[in-house]
Amino acid sequence: PVTPDLLVSPSSQDGDLGSECPEDRGNWTGRLDFLLSCIGYCVGLGNVWRFPYRAYTNGGGAFLVPYFIMLAICGIPIFFMELSLGQFSSLGPLAVWKISPLFKGVGMGTILIVSLVAIYYNMIIAYVLFYLFASLTSDLPWQHCGNWWNTDLCLDHHVIKAGNNTLPVNISNTVSPSEEYWSRYVLHIQGSSGIGDPGRIRWNLCLCLLLSWTIVYLCILKGVKSSGKVVYFTATFPYLILVMLLIRGVTLEGAWKGIQFYLTPQFDHLLSSKVWIEAALQIFYSLGVGFGGLLTFASYNTFHQNIYRDTFIVTLGNAITSILAGFAIFSVLGYMSQELGVPVNQVAKAGPGLAFVVYPQAMTMLPLSPFWSFLFFFMLLTLGLDSQFAFMETIVTAVTDEFPYYLRPKKASFSAVICIALFLMGLILTTEGGMYWLVLLDDYSAGFGLMVVVITTCLVVTRVYGMKRFCRDIQMMLGFKPGPYFRACWMVLSPATMMALLVYNIVKYQPSEYGNYRFPTWAEVLGILMGVLSCLMIPMGMVVAVLQEEGTLWERVQQASRPAMDWGPSLEENRTGVYVASLAGSQSPKPLMVHMRKYGGITSYENTAIEVDREMEEDDEEESMI
Repeated sequence: PVTPDLLVSPSSQDGDLGSECPEDRGNWTGRLDFLLSCIGYCVGLGNVWRFPYRAYTNGGGAFLVPYFIMLAICGIPIFFMELSLGQFSSLGPLAVWKISPLFKGVGMGTILIVSLVAIYYNMIIAYVLFYLFASLTSDLPWQHCGNWWNTDLCLDHHVIKAGNNTLPVNISNTVSPSEEYWSRYVLHIQGSSGIGDPGRIRWNLCLCLLLSWTIVYLCILKGVKSSGKVVYFTATFPYLILVMLLIRGVTLEGAWKGIQFYLTPQFDHLLSSKVWIEAALQIFYSLGVGFGGLLTFASYNTFHQNIYRDTFIVTLGNAITSILAGFAIFSVLGYMSQELGVPVNQVAKAGPGLAFVVYPQAMTMLPLSPFWSFLFFFMLLTLGLDSQFAFMETIVTAVTDEFPYYLRPKKASFSAVICIALFLMGLILTTEGGMYWLVLLDDYSAGFGLMVVVITTCLVVTRVYGMKRFCRDIQMMLGFKPGPYFRACWMVLSPATMMALLVYNIVKYQPSEYGNYRFPTWAEVLGILMGVLSCLMIPMGMVVAVLQEEGTLWERVQQASRPAMDWGPSLEENRTGVYVASLAGSQSPKPLMVHMRKYGGITSYENTAIEVDREMEEDDEEESMI
């Protein structure tokens, strides 16, 4: 078919397209790239070391009731909203605020949060690499006492078993070899008196951190074209290992004791508000909403990708993975409690304590312990890496979309600069007191600041941009409007739940601690400032946006809150209705569909676009009559 003159921009007629337009952003190269990237991003370390512990402390099997209710109210709707914004605009977390330039500070806050998280998240991957290499031996180094880093309090389980057969052993004031290996050898925390005294750099940890940043850089070197292929392995292989660990776990003696402890429902817990808040927090952090990763991944989709289906696949898959991980973890903890002769709740821990102390200790009790240890840490490595890919892709995409002419052609070099900068910032985490800094970053970088970002995004899209307009945008992409369930959640339920989470976090605020160490006041203030700074980006962005407009203050605010002229689908063939002829250099008439019908037939999506055009014209007539 012949392209009509009206559909050709002046720049392409002159033949200067390369000089007029920035380099193409690119798209996913395979059909499963996007889906696997989202699964890899959402299914991370938290599914293994946070969900099982949260479940057993909040009512066991009964915890699944508030968990799935919060998934329906909070998780799925906000997940779908982020994907829709990214796919519709084909823009990163900063440039997407063309939807309402007044709130561009929300995007700046997101980038600040993601940068802080990326610094310490890669340090956790460095610890995993350390243990992975330590597992390449015939005897695990944390199996016995008697090493230079052990103290007189060290007592291994072989002695406990022998003691159970002869004399009772008092284990209350003893420490396991795996705990001393972690704190005294890996961290060498005895060399630091606290967060204000970091001590020397641990060079073996520093090299592991350098290796983890090198792996991340090589995988995101070509953007989604390279990371989209790596996730075929990193998103699927953890499931294979998880199933192997699960089968091994449930066949151990005493495994049922752990599983029973994990799943026995205690329905009286459901009357406590804390359980519902914990369920919402688990959903919130597990799905990774607000970090910009989902929006970034969706921005590389084709315009008509079925993100509605993908939303349910990823969110429900993430929930099922968490539950499966609980079985794998607690079956081994049940066996361990039987071996040690102590209750399950004395061996169960969350976070790094589970990954680097309790589970490694359990591995030493199994035959072929180095093999199972290697598998476990390799699973943690793959789980952590694809979440880190998302964080890095978010930062790089956000900045390159702001400066497409200069940075897109140099994306590989720019990615290298970001990786080097974040590696240098993370060096303090490799010191003897580095764990204190990691705990501070973990507690504050993505706390209330992230919730403020998500609440603001939800309110801007539904109240400022408009629910009706947002639903029309989704109809342009998918061929149908979101149902009453999504609209009710976006308008009321999701923001209200997030507000409750935010208030709960502030009211129930507890200072950070690591073991028996309490953080000094200045460290607490520094942590709170991390969260406050991401929130302050929003009013700062507003001031900048208002200063760029003209007129009275109220006129400036109104102008800055309206979508930018070039807001909408990135490709002209997808711009219908109000989005026609709003791109620079565009001469397309309204409605564009008239020409599409004339020059090449009409698809189902184009029929939808005609309907959207007609609805908009009717609404305009109604408004003019009023």
